Amino acid sequence: MGRTRKSAAVLALTAAVTGVIAASAASSPSSSTYAESNEGIVNTFATTKQTSCYTPEVPFFVSLGPALGYTGMSACNGASTTGENLGPYPTQAGSNPGYPAATPMLVKDHSESDIRVDPTNPDHVIGTSKWFVSAEGYNHQLGFYEKSPASPWIEGHIPGYEGWTDNTDPVGAFDTFGNFWFLDLAYQFFYDKNGGHNFTVGKSQEPNPVQPAEVIGASVRPHGSTAATQWGAPQPDIVAAYDSVGNEPDKQWITVDRSTSPTSHTNRIYAMWVDFHFVTPVPYVSYADASMIGTHTPWSTPQKLPEPPHTPTGATYLLPHVAPNGDIYTTVTNFDPAHQYASGSIFIDKSTDGGVTWQTVGTPISLAAVTPEIFANTTFRDGIIDTFAVGTHAIGGHYPLYVAYEDYSAGVSNVLLTMSTDDGGHWSSPVKVNDNTSPVDEFQPNLSVSPSGTVSVAFYDRRLQCPQAGTPEGDAAGITSLDPTAAGRTNYCVNASVQFYHPNLAPFGGNIRLTQHTWDPQLNAPHTGSPSGTETFIGDYFGNDASVGGTDWFSFVSTYDDGSNPLHQQQQIVVSVPTPDSAG
Repeated sequence: MGRTRKSAAVLALTAAVTGVIAASAASSPSSSTYAESNEGIVNTFATTKQTSCYTPEVPFFVSLGPALGYTGMSACNGASTTGENLGPYPTQAGSNPGYPAATPMLVKDHSESDIRVDPTNPDHVIGTSKWFVSAEGYNHQLGFYEKSPASPWIEGHIPGYEGWTDNTDPVGAFDTFGNFWFLDLAYQFFYDKNGGHNFTVGKSQEPNPVQPAEVIGASVRPHGSTAATQWGAPQPDIVAAYDSVGNEPDKQWITVDRSTSPTSHTNRIYAMWVDFHFVTPVPYVSYADASMIGTHTPWSTPQKLPEPPHTPTGATYLLPHVAPNGDIYTTVTNFDPAHQYASGSIFIDKSTDGGVTWQTVGTPISLAAVTPEIFANTTFRDGIIDTFAVGTHAIGGHYPLYVAYEDYSAGVSNVLLTMSTDDGGHWSSPVKVNDNTSPVDEFQPNLSVSPSGTVSVAFYDRRLQCPQAGTPEGDAAGITSLDPTAAGRTNYCVNASVQFYHPNLAPFGGNIRLTQHTWDPQLNAPHTGSPSGTETFIGDYFGNDASVGGTDWFSFVSTYDDGSNPLHQQQQIVVSVPTPDSAG
């Protein structure tokens, strides 16, 4: 089959990006070169197109404003334009007195990013993120924003799990029919008198005694859906439920087998997560088979994934991917308590029979220096420190495995990349992905591999200075009015970047800046523990998905005001860039 024909607009952007790559390769990676490498790249503020509201299970009205832009929780008051159901919801029936909230509340911030491209239409994308009604209380559901050639942007919260206090960790995947599958972690807590989160398990204290304390649940948006409410039944679709102390699921992930080889289990959905047995995470997998109409077979009984010897803290960060021959791989990350969790390793689990049996393969990747929990100069925490993808073309009889990860051995966070062409038996010497010369933090990488085999590593980037107060950029970044101490600072404000590679990790030029404008991570940043706590949040994930149409799609956070974000809230930005063709 021939390559997909590109539109004139995409061809023009391809030329612009090719020019950037050539210029980057020919010159030193100075800050000015990097700052100008976004020529031809357009940032779309996807979550400012409409106004979303929902009725939260647990209301919380503490406000930290007006400092740093905070405004607390606000009633919707008829502002919603999404067409979503404003509540109350079926899963909230039977809640204890005082729950849910009396009225719908306004969604303000949108932390954490995931984006997926429909394999049946490379111009149809669905992004997901947290949907905050209270940044101060870390009070959120999960929401989506969607674009297709036939319709404008659609957005709204993802229905089915409103009966839990929070829904978290957005991640989705398309099947070959164009149905979008989403995996949710829903959990209950209530606020103590100081605004902290109380996770006490007990039906008299939980906000919603008729629901489990925590669940891993799935949702599906059937192919062809055009309204915010069009999510398939049943709701909720529970994969695993937990309702006892010492069983806390976390960091779920999902993938769908879209391979078509004779050994594949095409359209099998793989759901993975860890269960924290008190402080030790134990990895699990369950699977089901998707149908054309957006239904699935029953979820398999969750089974524990294997771990190598000497994993005293258990294993987390499950990132499953399916090779073109149907083999399933996932990385699993272990941290070392003997060294204060500042080091660890990444190992590979593999299944060749559709997820029925699993084995640990190869040799682990050593994490010699893990990034601290909180980044320097600011208060937002680090996210998932590594990312994984499987190549689309075999090398020496094996599909290449790619792992990128944060490394703190230089006293700042750099992104390193390695590959294996023998099922993890050997790993190449790591290459540094970020090409900045100044010592600043580069973090939260996300890998993707295109159909032609091109590897992309996207990441957050702090090499550029914050804008100066009183300038147009400083005004639009909110620094002039809300955070003047940030003016001109280094290793503080944030951009987004990408580096493209050939399958053998030879680079296509240098880093490309994906953001059009530098943004301030302190503005409206959600407080993960309590309003008085110092730890804040921009998200644990970065969106990156390469399409069959020769385009790589990215999603990430920004608080910049492009004219649609005057309150400097956390918004989801979508960018598409033509993928350099490794087959060309």
